[in-house]
Amino acid sequence: MTPAEHAAAAADLLRAEVTGTQIGLLSLRYPGMSMDDAYAIQSALLAAKLAQGRRVIGWKIGLTSRAMQDALGIDIPDSGILFDDMAFADGASVPRGRFIQPRIEAEIAFVMKAPLCGAGVTREQVRAATDFVSPSIEILDTRILRKDPATGTARIITDTISDNAANAGVVLGGARHAVDAHDLRWVGAIAARNGVVEETGLGAGVLNDPVESVVWLARRMAQVGQRIEAGQIILSGSFIRPLECPPGSDIHADFGAFGSVSIRFA
Repeated sequence: MTPAEHAAAAADLLRAEVTGTQIGLLSLRYPGMSMDDAYAIQSALLAAKLAQGRRVIGWKIGLTSRAMQDALGIDIPDSGILFDDMAFADGASVPRGRFIQPRIEAEIAFVMKAPLCGAGVTREQVRAATDFVSPSIEILDTRILRKDPATGTARIITDTISDNAANAGVVLGGARHAVDAHDLRWVGAIAARNGVVEETGLGAGVLNDPVESVVWLARRMAQVGQRIEAGQIILSGSFIRPLECPPGSDIHADFGAFGSVSIRFA
């Protein structure tokens, strides 16, 4: 793909977000597109949103579970950008129509107190740079069709990355913990929609340890001249399958002793 094609794809995605009308699969429009192309489109989205006055508040890591990677035929996670207009308060109500096809995932969020960068970032450096960890909900949305209506072709990893890794929102729970206060591999969540338990999972589903997820992100960002900044939120990856959130969905994620977090879709 050319830089002009990256910019055009980003403009289409921005328009889809504003209008609530999904676009076709970019992987079909540009059949030779690579993951580098997908991240270039994401970078064009970043530039456009910064020009609109948006501010980066963190990063999300996706496709961290073996099941999701196998489903897409990949062996690495992906990442996306958190902007200031994506932050929702614990217990807030998302206005109807804000998203196209919202879903949620339960995750452990890292909030940083120091910058983190470099190709050789270690687990110890991640822990040292972390201010606290919290229960969180990531809101997903898709500005790209999940499946092409004409051919039945499903979106692939390059579509997802281009679409800011399907990132749409973040909800932090009120509990804050030192990064070493819990064995994050054993931190679990019970995710319920309208009082019905839909999913459960453990932190070990995230690359065997959510800390490893942040290590991966810092190293990937170093490859493109970026870094994690102090104060930023890092969504380390989901350990439950995405839950659909049609209007009227009341979501509660119970992390036990680790805390809880809720969001409602009007």
